[in-house]
Amino acid sequence: MRPGVVALASASLVLLGAAPPGPAPLPARMADTGGGTQLITAVAARTGATEGTVIWWDLRDGHWVRTGTAPARFGANGLVEGAAREQGTSTTPTGLYDLPYAFGIKAAPRGTAYKYRPVRRDSWWCQDNDSRFYNRWTEPRAADCRAAESERLISYTAQYAHALVIGFNYAEPVRGRGAGIFLHVNGSGATAGCVSVPAAGMRRILRWADPARKPHIAIGTTDGPTAVTRY
Repeated sequence: MRPGVVALASASLVLLGAAPPGPAPLPARMADTGGGTQLITAVAARTGATEGTVIWWDLRDGHWVRTGTAPARFGANGLVEGAAREQGTSTTPTGLYDLPYAFGIKAAPRGTAYKYRPVRRDSWWCQDNDSRFYNRWTEPRAADCRAAESERLISYTAQYAHALVIGFNYAEPVRGRGAGIFLHVNGSGATAGCVSVPAAGMRRILRWADPARKPHIAIGTTDGPTAVTRY
């Protein structure tokens, strides 16, 4: 067979063969996913961004599979390493966090498996650094938790229609680092430090999330010191 014919035949075999494998799914490239079989990733292009993408994943037969996606919003001043965050900076903390429970002004979407706490008129999230209830739900508002330093949850009718608590600075709160970081429904623009998604996306996440599968949320950037793959 002439050399040209051999080359043509070889090229044809390559074209007919399997396509080269693409990059591994994002969770497979992360340092840690929390040890469960569900994961939410919230990723921005850079630390100064206020928008990005939320994807929720399932671990099936040892492989991470993308189950859903929604556009995301972050803090008005972008993202910052969680361990270095300061309260009141309107930045979203990067890192890997658990999701302790859900809450909302509206009833839980049908199929929600998470513990879901209804928001009432006297439901507050304490952000007062001098309070023993710092970074905790208090109902009614605790005497040592100043209203000016807290959120009355029912006041945020759009954002807190449905939400998941993000376990940032939650298990052992550090004063001054920040309180009340949630995954919630979009408001009118960037957040004060939370991650937000459209209402339909938030409902889908609540119907999907299964506390028995230990879901976590990883927040970060596509690359650099706060790359989501570091967490």
